[in-house]
Amino acid sequence: MNQLVNHWIRVLRQLLLRFVSSCERRFGGALLIAIMWVGQPVLVHAQPVGIPTIGAASSAELSPQLEALLGDAIMEEGRRDPSYIDEIYINQYLTDMGQRLVQAAPININQKIRVFAIRDPSINAFALPGGYIGINSGLIAASHSEAELASVLAHEIAHVGQRHVARGMTQSAQTNHAMMAALAGAVLAALSGSADLAMGVAAFGQAAAIDRQLGFSRQAEQEADRIGFQMLSQAGYDPRGMAKMFQRLMQSARLNEPPRGSYASTHPLSSQRQSDIENRIAHAPTKGAYYHNDDFWFVRAATRVVQARGGQPLQQLLQQFDADTHSANPLEQAAAFYGKAFVAFKRKDYEDSLKFIKQARAQADNAALDILEIQVLLEQGQIQSAVRLAQQAWQRWPKQQALALEYTKALQAQGQDEQLIQFLRARIAEWPDEPQWYQWIAQSYERMGQAVAARTSMAEYYERVGALPAAIEQLRQARHLSHDFYEQSRLDVRIRELQDRMQRQREMLSRFKG
Repeated sequence: MNQLVNHWIRVLRQLLLRFVSSCERRFGGALLIAIMWVGQPVLVHAQPVGIPTIGAASSAELSPQLEALLGDAIMEEGRRDPSYIDEIYINQYLTDMGQRLVQAAPININQKIRVFAIRDPSINAFALPGGYIGINSGLIAASHSEAELASVLAHEIAHVGQRHVARGMTQSAQTNHAMMAALAGAVLAALSGSADLAMGVAAFGQAAAIDRQLGFSRQAEQEADRIGFQMLSQAGYDPRGMAKMFQRLMQSARLNEPPRGSYASTHPLSSQRQSDIENRIAHAPTKGAYYHNDDFWFVRAATRVVQARGGQPLQQLLQQFDADTHSANPLEQAAAFYGKAFVAFKRKDYEDSLKFIKQARAQADNAALDILEIQVLLEQGQIQSAVRLAQQAWQRWPKQQALALEYTKALQAQGQDEQLIQFLRARIAEWPDEPQWYQWIAQSYERMGQAVAARTSMAEYYERVGALPAAIEQLRQARHLSHDFYEQSRLDVRIRELQDRMQRQREMLSRFKG
């Protein structure tokens, strides 16, 4: 544990030195001295993360509000990181799975769980502050069933519910306080608009090291296993999926030295944990049928394509897809053809993509096929056909955000801005936290010549991605362009609300930093 924490400190020191180089004139030497102090090797007296008697002081030092603020700050930058998988179809599936598990949790999960995928071939998942959970593409690609994937996500949600991440970040009064104070300083600088948050929090993958480098004690792992197992079973998934995934991880760890970033390197594996899981399964009531979502197979195929990118990995993946087209499972067959169609789309081979989509539909139907076909039609310039298919598909799959996005793109391509705005307003009522809706509405308002409405919508977009200074600037521009007294007054109120919110965040960070 000592080495893990000190490694995190060394990483943070390098990131913050980059931060200083970008804003040294504003902050002077004091911040540099503080960062140099943070970077000094220290002796950390490790305490098992899973011990519940953490005390009132730690809760005050990293309150749920501060934890959420830090998580939002990391994610604001993380969404621009190349490793972030910006595929709404994949991320909605993961978040919906997370919500299903949370609803079945035996403990109170006091944070909103938001799940996303990153491009990383290692089989792992990690939790960030504020209820954000990252799933490596390697984990999705390696899962043989939805229950296996859900078992790892349930385990991570258990870590969040037990606040293992927050506890790990505040264990050492000497080391982690300095680490968190420096991170708070970086977020403060970004809130003031005086520096790029990227220089303070740095790359998304390195920010995720908060979880990866701290690791978890075996006691914390067993606690997360127990809660995760209950969650998995109560949510209707086959609990044997947890045992199968654990066996695969144990076998991999025995055959190979766990690579850095792998599950075994951050979650201590043991025969005791495996025995505990198998014992719970033996005493669990059996069910005639378990919950499953057909989307799993298509999400796995899409994630494999995103992970492979090109070259030899992509050729090997195509060979795997060819083999899977002969699977006894029609869903796996359809997903394999879909994967081949997705690869063809990425290569701009649109005719082949449509051919593979047709073959996939002969085995099974899924919203992913309609989503991809709309994308192909738009690229081919067949706008009317894309709109028609989007309208038909939306009647069949009204809960798919990715389909709503493609429908939006088709309406925009057709110049139907008013219809687009009306459609997305209805989606906002259902999914108010999805930033993209506001961005697309802003573009339509701009084309319609409604500059004030366009900037107000962009302010909503920036607010939801955590960029409050940018949101305030958009509102100021809107106020300057407006000639309506009442509209100006409403904008003034909104600007003050966001400024007050930023001030509260500054005060919270300043107290922690001090």
